[in-house]
Amino acid sequence: MSLNPRDTLDTMLGHLGFVCEIKEFPREHGLTLMVYSAEKDRLIGRNGALLEDLQLLLNRLLQAEDKGAPKVQVDIEHWREMKDDGLAHRMRQIADIVRQTGRPYQLEPMNAYERRIVHNAFKDDPEIQSWSPPDNARLKRITLRPHPPAPTQKPEA
Repeated sequence: MSLNPRDTLDTMLGHLGFVCEIKEFPREHGLTLMVYSAEKDRLIGRNGALLEDLQLLLNRLLQAEDKGAPKVQVDIEHWREMKDDGLAHRMRQIADIVRQTGRPYQLEPMNAYERRIVHNAFKDDPEIQSWSPPDNARLKRITLRPHPPAPTQKPEA
């Protein structure tokens, strides 16, 4: 029998001394657990570090119990959602600069989750492509650059 993600997170937070309400929201590839608490700032941690740790630990527990368990995203009172929207908005502004200048723009180092947001934001963009180096750095830098022009075809004679 597999663990219930909501109950597992509730138990984890209870052991840490947090009183919370948790709501479930299905996503395309998993589940979001939205946590509401009077101590939201403590739950988020510095720059979201505790939130990331909670999510990682919850997913490890769920995966240990059931290898096929869907990925669970943990958010605290829409903090992650607003941060993600802000990141996507900032990337669109930078993409406009790349379009205007035609020059690549190297972004600040990002974790894997943030890089995924950036790559997804430009996956269908015909003018801008995002690129990450293939090295194993923990915090890689993405470069936004114009798509190379499509090769022109010569008219057949």
